[in-house]
Amino acid sequence: MSKLKDKVAIVTGASKGIGASIAKHFAAEGAKVVVNYASSKADAEKVVRSITEKGGTAIAVQGDVAKSADVTRLFEETKKAYGKLDILVNNAGVYAFIPIEQVSEDFFHQQFNTNVLGSILSIQAALNLFGDKGGNIINISSCASKTPMSTASVYSATKAALDAITVALSKELGAKKIRINSILPGPVETEGTHTAGMIGSDMAKLLVANTPLGRMGQPEDISKAAVFLASDEASWVTGELISVGGGIYGF
Repeated sequence: MSKLKDKVAIVTGASKGIGASIAKHFAAEGAKVVVNYASSKADAEKVVRSITEKGGTAIAVQGDVAKSADVTRLFEETKKAYGKLDILVNNAGVYAFIPIEQVSEDFFHQQFNTNVLGSILSIQAALNLFGDKGGNIINISSCASKTPMSTASVYSATKAALDAITVALSKELGAKKIRINSILPGPVETEGTHTAGMIGSDMAKLLVANTPLGRMGQPEDISKAAVFLASDEASWVTGELISVGGGIYGF
């Protein structure tokens, strides 16, 4: 399988969950992958080992996407290792659900700085490496951007903003041969949702009950969509907000 042969991809927030799965699937399709992480070095190195042990190519690079200096270093290390960039996956994100009365300035900025500003900084840096040949950007959004949940006002707003960026930049960057799309996952079982106590909770049961396909998503469900968007099979796809959530739409 070589849908991404000779491509170089950065996947932000790729030490766990959806990001780790995307990195592994990209490598399995022939891409050279940069596994970005903010703090989970051991987990990122585990992802790299998983890729290289199967004959793939990957490196781990630390960087908090909410910090411009870290983003600059991430892309410099990518250029140093591989000399170019073809694909950027903006997967790094944070989430927390609290009542509106509890939202503080710090809470607001933490989510917007990572989920929105971090994506913008990464896109800006990617443009310099894409060059004249064009490139491909995939933003990992959320079904919450279309169907915000109670106590998720700030998180949902960050993902709605990310979707707006996707559509706007598809028009701004199309002439430069740069495609950009959003994937909107539904509820997905990851290390994060386990740690947050969501799996097995009443909320999880409610989500599954309102999902036509009747189950939680798995990281590979999202990764397969990402491979498609990153490949030439999607060469006529840009500015799209693609829900990958088992049919869930409001509850």
